This record gives sequence, C-alpha cells and structure tokens, in this order.
Amino acid sequence: MKRYILIVLILVGLMSCKKATSYLDQQNVGQDASVVFSDSVRTLGFLNGIYQGRGFSFNKGRWDSHGNLDEATDDAEYRYSGSGQYAVILYSGNVNPLNVVKGTTTDFYVQPYLQIRAVNLFLSKLPSTPLAQVTKKRVAAEARFLRAWYYHYLVKSFGGIALLGDKLFDKDDIIDIPRNNFEDCINYIVSECNAAAADLPLDQLDQDYGRITKGMCLALKSRVLLTAASPLFNGGGIVKTGAIASIIAYPSYDATRWAKAAQAAKDVIDMNKYDLVLDNTTAPGYGFYKAFISRANSELIFTYTQAPNRDFEGHFLPPSRSGGYYSTPTQNLVDQFDMRNGKQITDPTSGYNAANPYVNRDPRFGYTVIYNGSSFANNSGAQTPVFTYVNAPSDGTGIGTTSGYYGRKMCDVNVSWGGSATADRGYPLMRYAEILLNYAEALNELGQVNDALTYIFKIRERAGILPGTDARFGIKAGISQAELRDVIIKERRTEMAFEDMRFYDERRWKIAEVTENAFNKVMMITPKTGTTSTSTDGNSYNYQITNSIRRHNFRPANYLLPIPQSEILKLPSFLQNPGY
Repeated sequence: MKRYILIVLILVGLMSCKKATSYLDQQNVGQDASVVFSDSVRTLGFLNGIYQGRGFSFNKGRWDSHGNLDEATDDAEYRYSGSGQYAVILYSGNVNPLNVVKGTTTDFYVQPYLQIRAVNLFLSKLPSTPLAQVTKKRVAAEARFLRAWYYHYLVKSFGGIALLGDKLFDKDDIIDIPRNNFEDCINYIVSECNAAAADLPLDQLDQDYGRITKGMCLALKSRVLLTAASPLFNGGGIVKTGAIASIIAYPSYDATRWAKAAQAAKDVIDMNKYDLVLDNTTAPGYGFYKAFISRANSELIFTYTQAPNRDFEGHFLPPSRSGGYYSTPTQNLVDQFDMRNGKQITDPTSGYNAANPYVNRDPRFGYTVIYNGSSFANNSGAQTPVFTYVNAPSDGTGIGTTSGYYGRKMCDVNVSWGGSATADRGYPLMRYAEILLNYAEALNELGQVNDALTYIFKIRERAGILPGTDARFGIKAGISQAELRDVIIKERRTEMAFEDMRFYDERRWKIAEVTENAFNKVMMITPKTGTTSTSTDGNSYNYQITNSIRRHNFRPANYLLPIPQSEILKLPSFLQNPGY
C-alpha cells in the first residue's frame, strides 16, 4: 500500500494538469496542495478529478483500450486470445497474486485505493478552503459517496479489505494494517451512503448536473446490500474456518440480509424520482433502446456523462462500420432472450424456430445483438444489412466476428464508428432497471414470489414483451420460488447485458463453477444452396451451434481475486485470499 500512496501523489499531480474537456475534468491547478486548496475553483477541480475515475470498471476500453470484464464471461467472445491479455488471464483461470495488478487507473486494487486516498486528502483540506460553508457540506458528501463507490468495487472483488477511514498515510509512514472483516466493510459503505444522502439534494441543477445526489447514494446502498445478501457472501464463503473466513464473507447465513436489501431497493423506488423509459409505440421495446442514447432521462441514476461520442460504436461494431468488434455476443447470451410472447425458446409452445431463430424474439435481443441480416448505419449513414455468415464479405465468421454476432447494446443505430455522426449518452453506471431487479431478487429470496413478479412484469412490459391474455408476460401461473429465481437470473442477464454486471453476478450467485467452466457457444451460419448471399430472410440460411475455440476455466478460488503479492509482502498483517 505504501507503493500505491506514492503513486497517488504522482497521479493527483498529473490529473491536476490535464486539459479540461468536460464539466467534471480537473482544472489546471498545478501540483502543490497549498496552491490547490487555497482557491475555490482549484479545490472543486481536485474533486472533479476524483469523479473522473468513477467509470473505470464500466469502461469498454478498460485494458489496453479494448479489454473489459464482459470478455471474461460467457456473454462475450474476446477478439484477442493472447495469454497476456487481461481478459484472457481472467477467463482462463490464470489470475494470481503476481499478475492481478494491471496498470494503475484501470486496476481492480490500485485504482480504488488511489481514489480513496485522494478523497481523504480532499476531506482533510476542505475545512481550510475558501468555499462557502454550505458548499463545503455538499462537496464533502459528494466525496464520501465517491469513496464508498470505490470501496464497493474492492469489496465485491476481494471480500474484506483495509478500511482507511479518513486516515492519510505519508510516504515515509511504516504501514502494517490488517484487512477488515466483510461485515465491517459492508457496514462502513452503507453508513457512508446514509451520511452522504442526508447532506445531498434530490437534484443537482445547471452547472452541477451530474454531481452526486441523494438517489445515487441510496442506489449504491441497494447494490451493496444485495451483494452482501447473495450466496457467495451470505454464509457461503469458499472457506468456513480460520481467520480468513470472516474476512471474505459473513460466516453464517442470515435471511434478514435479504430483508435489508429489499428495503434499500424500496427506498429508491419510494423516492418516486426514477422510472423506466417506456415506449412501445415507436417500436416494441423502443424505450429500452432510448434509455441509452440520451445524457439524461428518468431511468439514469448515476452516469459517466461525456460529450457526444462514438465510444460504444467503436468498441462493438463490425469491420464494415470501422468498429473494433472487441466483444462479440455469444450464443450463450443469445439463447437467454425469450420469444416476444415471453416464453423461453426451450418451451415447445413458444413458437421458436431453430431454422429461423431471430424472428419474434424479446425486442431487447435486437437492441443488444447485431445478428445476420440486421440493419445498421454504414459509414455513409445509410441503413444497410450486416452479414455474419461464414466468410461473408467484411463481417462474416472467420473475417470479423468470432461468435456469429456483433454487439449493439447502448449503440445508436444511426451512428457508425467510421462515420461523422455522434451519439448523446452517459455510461449507465446505475440505472432504475437495476433497482427493480434488485428488489425482485430480494423479495423472491424472502419468499414473496407474487410481490417479486410485479417488478419483473414492469421490466418485461418496458422490454416490449407481450402481456398475454393473463397479463403475466409469458411467466406461468403458480411459479415457485426456485423457478422464479432462475427467471430473475435470466432477466437480469438479458436486461443488463454488457453493463459491467455479469462478471460479478456469476460470482455472487456462486454459479461460475458451471457457467465459466466450459467453451462459450458460437453460431456458424451458411447460406442455403441456391439462395442469394445478400438475403435478409432468416429462412435462407443454415444454423449450427458449436463451441468457441477458447475454453474458460474456473476454480472455487476464482470467486474472489487475489490480493496483489506486493501488498502481502509489505503488510505482514494482510491475509491472502484462499486458493492463492
């Protein structure tokens, strides 16, 4: 940790010299703390620099400008397969204490602690700054939320970690502190969210739009308490005895943790401030699409807002659109999308046709995945088909896509990476759909199946799934708790695909030993004999599901990441996570 304290001193100086490019960029304030905190604008600029890191995990170019956590799951195939690529290290099960650190601003361990120390420095200097007292109170609450935000990534990645409180270590300090237990960490994050919420407004207006609000604090509390109640942490730690047991999880199961998670989600709902973006008139499920192509709407709670850009288009789109196609959706993910009548494709009454598999699917499918024959803007701005069949010019399997698909989630259908158009958007770090899913999951675990269904129905209605004559959106009457649990897992996967959720969901549910110990599935498509290779009719093709070329491997130790070896060596009181 001493090494990382030195890093943060350097990075804070570098950040403070960055050219301002958006409303939350650092100002050009120099590197001397006495200069920074003697000036109101520079003080706020320092806080803005802490804001800048908030999307580090969501960032699609997190590692080497193209790697991210999606590519380390069964949702996506990664364009690159080199053993040194960080996504490959994760999905191959080769992560270890020596290679877990990747860079500084993108890392699981280093980046959060860099930002936590920056918050502590800010809070220590804040009383002596020339800011008005009312402003000091507000920005202190913003900083405390941001500190909790970075801590929550540490806890869900490593379990209990070292809580620093407001402590600032100097570069010459001799540090030997232990890891706090899991319960202490959860309680601390929750208490910080509560304290920050009490001092923050419902809305930040005008030039302060995008800064932390009360709703963001409550939404983070909902996420953290749901994580804490989940199987991996709620008495389900990968070891049950010894000092490490209480560090990595609650030692025993307690159903009241689900009740706390439910209440936290309900607190957000009861604000009556947020709502799903609903529009099934323009097109089925169009509201789901619209939620991602605006900088502000009723659904976005916490975002990484940017100037108009083509970021997601650059990451997902195929070669014909000049995109990088780094994350291509797997057949595993495609198979999770139900039919538009709400029935699973495995249901013989659903209407699913394996010989024409993309018709009448859950509308979210078409807004998440570019499949063979999908229409999307080309570099000239015209809507033209994308062909993903084997050896199709530009975009086919073996040329571009490694899975038979390209990603479309959060992309604007009128924006091509090689064109001139841009999209308005913010990275949706937390949105209202997540809160509804959190509430449904917690209610179901408490045995309140019918109440949980109410919120699943809301999600499905917005998705454009048909209600049916029974208004159950394809979910059978009399569904059991266990059956609804499977529905919620699937619903969360399809609703939240490519939103930095799957990696952590697989772990907190303790399903990764199954989902990540296999080959991903890919779709091989070939034109039928005698049909044109430019047909967009799904009946004109043959479809064969096969294995990807790269196997994922997962062992129980991988439910948590290893503490960097450099930290273990420097901090004798630190215990390593089991299996490393």
